[in-house]
Amino acid sequence: MSDTSEDDNEITFQVKFLGRVEVVRPDGLQILDEAAQRLKTPDEYVPEKTAKKSKVDLFLSLSGIDILENKTKFLLYTCPLSTVSFCALLPSSTKVFGFVARHPAADMNNCMIYSSKKEKSIRGGRDLIVEALRHKNKMLQRENSELKRRLEGQTD
Repeated sequence: MSDTSEDDNEITFQVKFLGRVEVVRPDGLQILDEAAQRLKTPDEYVPEKTAKKSKVDLFLSLSGIDILENKTKFLLYTCPLSTVSFCALLPSSTKVFGFVARHPAADMNNCMIYSSKKEKSIRGGRDLIVEALRHKNKMLQRENSELKRRLEGQTD
């Protein structure tokens, strides 16, 4: 189920949160696949990996991504879109998707993995949220390139 509000430009999805895994690189399908595999392997020392898979509401807006626990509406995570570096569907299962975001206070990247019951497809069967994140990622990469170009021009 997804809703779009024109007042606040927010898209919501109800999905199953599979877990959060710290990753070494901020992008790539291999990172997403490795994170999903790590979630399948129980680890008593990493609570995110052993936590019960729960239904969450994923809110995507121009300011960021908020993940709320479905029943309690407790905010689990918030990720400004500027911290998101990669998003994709899991190649082996199009119902599983994830994104990589830089931790706002630490020098690390986290991969958040989700599962949806059914595909909400647009153009080529891609999940709407993945499309929205890819679009935002491209915009931020362009902005980053422009800022780097300006900075290089100032240092000459």
